Amino acid sequence: MKTDITLPQRRALWALSLAYFVQATGALSVAGSLGPISHAWGLTDAQSARLLAIFGLTFAVGAPLAQVFFGHVRRRQQVVVGMIVFGLGAFLFALAPSYRELLLSRVVMGLGASLIGPVLVALGSELVKEKERGSAIATILLGVSMASMVGIPLAAWAANLLGARMLFTLVGIMSALSVINIMLSVPNSVAGVNVRLRQVGQVLVQPKALMAFLVVFFITAGVYDMYAFISPIVRDTWHGSSSSVSVALAVIGVAGILGNLYVSRAARIYSAERLLSAGIVLLIADMVVITLLTGKLALLYIALVFWAFATDLLWPTQQRRIVEIADPQTRGISLALTSAFMFCGIGFGSAVAAWIYPLYGFYGVMVSAILFLLLALVSLWLSEHFRAQPRQTVNV
Repeated sequence: MKTDITLPQRRALWALSLAYFVQATGALSVAGSLGPISHAWGLTDAQSARLLAIFGLTFAVGAPLAQVFFGHVRRRQQVVVGMIVFGLGAFLFALAPSYRELLLSRVVMGLGASLIGPVLVALGSELVKEKERGSAIATILLGVSMASMVGIPLAAWAANLLGARMLFTLVGIMSALSVINIMLSVPNSVAGVNVRLRQVGQVLVQPKALMAFLVVFFITAGVYDMYAFISPIVRDTWHGSSSSVSVALAVIGVAGILGNLYVSRAARIYSAERLLSAGIVLLIADMVVITLLTGKLALLYIALVFWAFATDLLWPTQQRRIVEIADPQTRGISLALTSAFMFCGIGFGSAVAAWIYPLYGFYGVMVSAILFLLLALVSLWLSEHFRAQPRQTVNV
């Protein structure tokens, strides 16, 4: 099929995709590396899991505020500065002498990511013609999918083989190389957008939008309530080794790609609401099965195929739903808030798991994760209820 995307534009898109790959891998690799991190700094698994939570919470607060204070800056400059800060945070992690510095390093990484995540897709979509934007966005988001399929399992392997400090040194180096790649490949031609704090508030007070954001929050809280402790869960409940954790993460990544491929076709047939409902129900059912089948690792791997398929069915569908229900003039803010609620859910779910796992173990984590997903279903129903109501004019 003929495409109007030129070779320089394609190079720019792949540079942005690589940046997303580095950010996603560095942000989420803690989940697969709890053992090496705990060993290197003498921490409990719960303390190590809080490193994932603090990143998510920092991103959640930082993403909308970054657009308010720095949204007017050219898009490429935002990404470059964000990657530099993210890389510095990774180096701080590698050099951290104690737990306090580890927490600080994750805050720095979260602040860097808050400049990167909400901007990459917007930047890439403006580099090509309007009819090629779908293809451009898919190319950039492939970096996130590849992080799940390759980056995070590879990070877990590297942490176990080389140590957690070396892993985050490599993340810092990759961030620096990504900055150079972006400077050489991505034109500095896309202007920023002025975003006012009042506009953020206007979106948040809309019941249909707030409930839609809560769907994102509860889905990610439920998913990362379990995912944050996937390493100790495989180790303690299924008596697996470090290589078993890497296999579990690889299974999740490959199955997630299948979910992405399916949703691109299913979106032509089914509404976003129907796909979201089906994905959440499938995820709940699969987590109930996982809770009941503690035993052979092979059975866990099979269950994780469905788990990952359902989660990767949900992410793009939720983005699609936000685009459909948002007003055209607030669509950009709505997508930024979606990212904020998503990472807030990641942070909150990880924090809950860090609190519950030492007290109630595997079963406590699974029950709390299922409860979060049930709340996501309730939020989806409420969002649809408010969406169906006649629109009222609000004077601001």
